[in-house]
Order: sequence, then structure tokens, then C-alpha cells
Amino acid sequence: MSTSELVRCSWAGSDELYQHYHDREWGRPVIDDTRLFEKLCLEGFQSGLSWLTILRKRENFRAAFHGFDIDRVAAMGEPDIERLLQDAGIIRH
Repeated sequence: MSTSELVRCSWAGSDELYQHYHDREWGRPVIDDTRLFEKLCLEGFQSGLSWLTILRKRENFRAAFHGFDIDRVAAMGEPDIERLLQDAGIIRH
């Protein structure tokens, strides 16, 4: 099935990033620990915002959280938290 033949949910709209997410990620099981941790974190940051906002900042989140490496994030200390609080590339609520 080509991309032009895909049937998309109405929420995928016309934004290319949203369509990519819809076509390749949404509704598919995640069994990799790192990818699952990323999804859990991003869902938490999404609270009250559109998912498209999160998708647009996802690469910034990946950089800020060491590629969502669970052990590295668990080892983050106060200096890291201060760095994150100043990082305009991520959501800080």
C-alpha cells in the first residue's frame, strides 16, 4: 500500500510530522525498554498540550534526556535538573 492509499485518522491532519507518527508509530506495540521509557516520559510532558507540540520537541527531549537511556536519566542529579529547567527546547511545567 502506497502512502497515497493509506487511510488516516482525521487527527493526523495535513502536518507531515503528525502523518509520519500516525503511519509509523501510533497504535503499534512498543517492546523496547528505551522506546517505552521515551513514550512514558513524553506522555507526561504532554499533559495539557497537543501531541503535535511534543512531536515537534521530541529531538530536543532526546538530547536533554540522553536518548532516554534509563540508567543515565536515573543517575541525573541537581545540576542536570537545573540544566533541564533552563532548556527552552523542552517543555518545563
